Formats: sequence, structure tokens, C-alpha cells
Amino acid sequence: MMTSLFSMFDPTAVTHIQINWMNMMLSIMIMPILMWKSLSRNNFLLNLVVTNLNKEFESLFNKNLLMKGSTLLMLSLFLFILTNNITSNFPYTFCCSAHLCFSFALALPIWLSIVLFLWMNMNKSMFAHLVPTGTPNLLMPFMVLIELTSNFIRPMALSVRLTANLIAGHLLMALLGTTLNFHSNLWVLILIIQMMFISFELMIGLIQSYVFSVLMTLYSSEMS
Repeated sequence: MMTSLFSMFDPTAVTHIQINWMNMMLSIMIMPILMWKSLSRNNFLLNLVVTNLNKEFESLFNKNLLMKGSTLLMLSLFLFILTNNITSNFPYTFCCSAHLCFSFALALPIWLSIVLFLWMNMNKSMFAHLVPTGTPNLLMPFMVLIELTSNFIRPMALSVRLTANLIAGHLLMALLGTTLNFHSNLWVLILIIQMMFISFELMIGLIQSYVFSVLMTLYSSEMS
């Protein structure tokens, strides 16, 4: 029984192990793509999406940083977040992406590794980005502080964007679920609205995973 509206985001601990967090790995275990003899429609659609995303990420990456396999990290990030977002819309599932610790644990290491790599290999370019062209000498110290602050809050902004959108959608789904009453004359209308909203949430999960991976790519290109 749901004691609180936010209880769906509570990772219940069993024997000191948070079992609900294991939901993020279940989708990988139930998709044995390599075991199929021929390509299914799902595999064909997945290959089409990955191919188009790879072309887009290659166009977004800085040519100085683009090497063979550079887009694999962003593609894996997109597929991982997308799988978690979609599976969390089914009943009795746990939404890992709606937790800030999950999204921040994805954004911070990737962003930090990109920043450290650029500072170690392209330090002149990184220093040049701290002061925009044409900045007066009096404003240069303030511009450096502003640019550093904007760079440091990027992983937090990515995490909050992903978490807030999914929390809002799941809370609305929970509220709609409590209004469904089969003894009411409007239960058919409420059921149709719920089905439409679930379809909308599936699109939100796809869009948010795409935005997360694309912004991470753009951040690496802008800083270099």
C-alpha cells in the first residue's frame, strides 16, 4: 500500500541490499540480441537509431578530439538511460533515472574526465575559453569567475534536468492512477487519458536520454 506519493522513489532495502537498484541491469539481461539467428524488427530499429546517432555525434564532436570510437561512450550513455527510462514506466518497476544520485553519478565522471583530458592536453585553448574575445581588461577577472562557474554547474544542470522531468511525469502518473474508479461513469475517459499520458511519458524518456547524451557531447566540443 502506498503510504506516500513519493514512496515509488524509495529504494526498499532487503538484507541491507537495495534490490530495486538492480532494475537498471535487468533490461540488459533480458535482451540477448546476439542469440537471434536473424535480425528482428527491434534489432533493425536499434541499428538504425545507433547509426543515425553516430553520424550526429560525429558532426558535433570537435575535429581535434574526434578519434575512432569517440562516439561509443555517448551512444552507450544514450542507450543505457533510454532503457532505464522506458522500463520505469511499467507497473511495479523502480525508476532509477528519477534519482539525483543516479543521474549525477553518470554526469559528473564523464564531464570530469573530459575536463581533465582537455586541461592536460589543450591547456592553452582552455585558458582562452575563460576570457571571451573583446572583453575589457577591467572585466576579465569577473569573466573568468563566470566562465568557471558555468562550467562547474554543467553536470548538476544535466542531472537535475533528467531527474526533474522524470519525477514530474511519474508523480502525474501516480495521481492519475488514484483517480481511476471503475464504478464511476467517467472511468473510460480517465483510462484513455492515462494511456495517452503513458505514451507521452515514453516519448519524454526518449527525449531526455537524447538531450543528456547530446549536451554531454556539446560540452566536450565547446570546452575544446
